[in-house]
Amino acid sequence: MRSLRVWAIVALVLGGCTSDSPPPAEATGPPPPPPTQWRPLIGEYAAVGDTVSVLEDGGSLRLLRWHGTPMDLRVESPDTFQVVGEGRLIFVRTPEGRVTHMLLDQARYPRLTLGAEGGGTFRIEPLRPPEELREVALAATPPAEEGDFLPTDLVELVALDSTIALDVRYASTNNFMGELFYSRPMAFLQRPAAEALVRAHRWLEPLGYGLLIHDAYRPWYVTRMFWDATPESLRLFVADPTSGSRHNRGAAVDLTLFDRATGEPVPMPGGYDEFSPRSFPDYPGGTSRQRWHRDLLREVMEREGFTVYEAEWWHFDSDDWRRYRIGNARFEDLVGG
Repeated sequence: MRSLRVWAIVALVLGGCTSDSPPPAEATGPPPPPPTQWRPLIGEYAAVGDTVSVLEDGGSLRLLRWHGTPMDLRVESPDTFQVVGEGRLIFVRTPEGRVTHMLLDQARYPRLTLGAEGGGTFRIEPLRPPEELREVALAATPPAEEGDFLPTDLVELVALDSTIALDVRYASTNNFMGELFYSRPMAFLQRPAAEALVRAHRWLEPLGYGLLIHDAYRPWYVTRMFWDATPESLRLFVADPTSGSRHNRGAAVDLTLFDRATGEPVPMPGGYDEFSPRSFPDYPGGTSRQRWHRDLLREVMEREGFTVYEAEWWHFDSDDWRRYRIGNARFEDLVGG
């Protein structure tokens, strides 16, 4: 957890890195997955003053220093590579096959755990007990706002298109706090944003994908709970309740792609609600296939007037989000019971 304090600075570095992979297009499919033997090697490693990513790009394994450019790795053996222009790279495993660190010209780089490895859910240790957070948040009042706002018209997404998939994490304990926040797994957006999202979902259908919703409208008191629970070093990833979240206005959505043939979520470079550099929309690590899918999601959402949030590949704001007031109605208030 020590490295979490520098993630905001790392974001500036990673933002300047780009992948050589071509942008997604309707006429092209995703790149193939990397060879099975490479998958345990892909990730982040750090020595004092030097952090690197091992990534797959265009069918090649590469080493990327966070302040530099990618360098090709030439295979010598399953765990030994030649870094073009640098030296030899050796991956070291446990007897069970888990990679613990790498040796770059004998310098030791332990493997970093960014977010949740192996497809799990990222967790934080809340600063205060959830029951106390909820009591304080429900007793608080959202910030007063002045202006000419559009009337609130929240609609349930699946009521517009029942093929939209839901995995509303805050209606379960499968979220970054391990706490239940919503009384039911539902997703609402202001009507113009909801209709735009449905168009994006249908545009993806011929490509074999659909949209899987993790969160949309979020009552303000939940944003207050998130803020009060999260350590200051990680607050880049949660909204300040004194100004409210874009989710509170019903004009922001957290989502990913799912495979229509299997119903399964499509793997991305990092997990949902993962407080790590892998969450940045331009994070260059992972695999070509993961980045292609992330960029496809961004492409289709931008076509319909959404903008990706700078720190989260899964978060998209409707262009008119500023025109709606902060809301604090609970889901049971919206559906009448």
